[in-house]
Amino acid sequence: MNKARLAFAAAICSLSVVAVAEVPKPAALTAEGIPAVPDDVAAATRPYMEYRTAAFSGWNAKDHSMTVATRFANTSQLHVVAQPMGMRRQISFEGEPVQGEWSPTGDTLVAIKDKGGDEFFQLYTLSDGRLRLLTDGKSRNNFGEWDREGRKIGYSSDTDLYVMDPRDPASDRLVAQVKGGGWNFYDFAPGGNQAVVVNELSITNSDPYLLDVASGRLTPIGNPKNDIYYAGFKFAPDGTLWATSDQGSDVQRLGRLDPRSGKFTPVSPAGRWDVEEFDISEDGRTIAFTVNEAGSSRLYLMDVGSGAVRPAQSLPAGQVFGLKFAPWGTLGFSMVSAKSPTDAYSLDPATLAITRWTASETGGLDPNRNVEPVLVETKSFDGESVSGFLYRPDPAKFPGKRPLIVSIHGGPEGQSRPGFLGRSNYLINELGIAIFYPNVRGSTGYGKRFVSLDNGPFQRENSVKDIGALLDAVAADPAIDPGRIAETGGSYGGYMCYASAIHYNTRFKGALCVVAISNFVSFLQNTQSYRRDLRRVEYGDERDPKQRAKLLEIAPLRRIGEIRSPLFVVAGANDPRVPKSEADQVVKAVRANGNDVWYLVADNEGHGFQKKENQDYQFWASVEFWKKTLLTP
Repeated sequence: MNKARLAFAAAICSLSVVAVAEVPKPAALTAEGIPAVPDDVAAATRPYMEYRTAAFSGWNAKDHSMTVATRFANTSQLHVVAQPMGMRRQISFEGEPVQGEWSPTGDTLVAIKDKGGDEFFQLYTLSDGRLRLLTDGKSRNNFGEWDREGRKIGYSSDTDLYVMDPRDPASDRLVAQVKGGGWNFYDFAPGGNQAVVVNELSITNSDPYLLDVASGRLTPIGNPKNDIYYAGFKFAPDGTLWATSDQGSDVQRLGRLDPRSGKFTPVSPAGRWDVEEFDISEDGRTIAFTVNEAGSSRLYLMDVGSGAVRPAQSLPAGQVFGLKFAPWGTLGFSMVSAKSPTDAYSLDPATLAITRWTASETGGLDPNRNVEPVLVETKSFDGESVSGFLYRPDPAKFPGKRPLIVSIHGGPEGQSRPGFLGRSNYLINELGIAIFYPNVRGSTGYGKRFVSLDNGPFQRENSVKDIGALLDAVAADPAIDPGRIAETGGSYGGYMCYASAIHYNTRFKGALCVVAISNFVSFLQNTQSYRRDLRRVEYGDERDPKQRAKLLEIAPLRRIGEIRSPLFVVAGANDPRVPKSEADQVVKAVRANGNDVWYLVADNEGHGFQKKENQDYQFWASVEFWKKTLLTP
């Protein structure tokens, strides 16, 4: 062979190397046992990776603009939208995601940011693209609310309660030292001399208090010994305190709460569904509220004087959240549906006309291609009704029985609801994989009784049995291949991922478990202290010998060798909720048994990946995992 032919052959080899190039792994990620991701996977999925969202964050009273949180680079930042469908002008430029809220006068914006997902949030003022630190830089801070006059904010710091004028950080003042539970600052009464603060003890029990801002005196609203859950808490201009509560009901209702007697007077019926969120107009005449009806939000407006309620009927099925009235009366909110990512909207209370303020990009893809889910309902082992949402691929494009991923939500006080699936639409639209989102017992949205059915260690595995019943239901669907089912889940859903892979080890072909609890005892010992008491109420108390024994008995780590399917584990090194050690011990045990496991860790993330480059790589690796477990003959 002459030199020219040798050079040509070398060039062809070089082109071949380029053709099978690998996706560069972000520097903060460590991938153990995970095969290199081919570049063609990134190319094929690219449009699905480039969708954006624009979550409504509030109004600016000075110029009537809207503030939204959206991502144009690697993290979500604050942007200003001057008019409906106007350009999004970025005002924060941080390496970490930023949230924020304007003062009622529109002169000061308080921003909230943590570091690497550690959830030790700090408060700042944001001006000219720069953040000015307000808090101590090390404690865990939760922003509460501005007072109506825009003079000060209330916030909690490592559970203690503070007030501050953000324009003058030296005005920061400890108002009350409190212990236990999870304390949050909700709202100031007109005049700013009193405020409602709440000690959240569990998903079914919260104790509200009236706080005297000058003296720090806390006066309970009602009897703290009662097992009642209150939320919302907003003062009307006339001083009436509104809240949601399950007092005398299985679901959350909207009503008036007397701060002195603790009497709750509901104005919404004790039906089947929770009132989730509400806000009061500046003049106090109108209340907007949402009801979670089988996972979809319904938005209503109530005339306070007459009690008349009007539905906002023009909204599509989806989720509505972030309600906030502007000082001039317009209602702002976010909405997401299967065919639209989260975007910002407004509503005219007089006409109920809806105005869209942002139209987030979907990577050039037609969102109308996305399938709507169907509700699947069945009876579990004990007759309890459980359900979930099934997304089936287009049968015209993917005829016959299709593989399925079961995706289990966390919490466990969470709920799978219809919405925009983002990257996961690629699995449905391009790979023909169906996805099922179950709501097992312990999920919110179905009343206080249902959310309590998994409490403690002795009821915990009943929720795993619900997965078995739902597996039977979806496997019977003529569009689903019962021989090709895999699962995923995050946080508590990660525990369910491990546990289901053990209990139904002949039915799952793969398990991708993200920031997952593997041993409740070690989890409770190592989770951040501010969460420990709250989690003991849900899972059990590892200090009690009987409960500890049961917690160890049901720990997936104890039976990890019974998992027969391939396993993919994901963790964040800064996770304050489910520490990385929970994942480390699983990976160690699997490898000690001589089995392989894929392990992905992000050094700059916490409880789930927030940075786009990390999210992208995680998804590409998961695509390879699903191909191996569900699409490879």
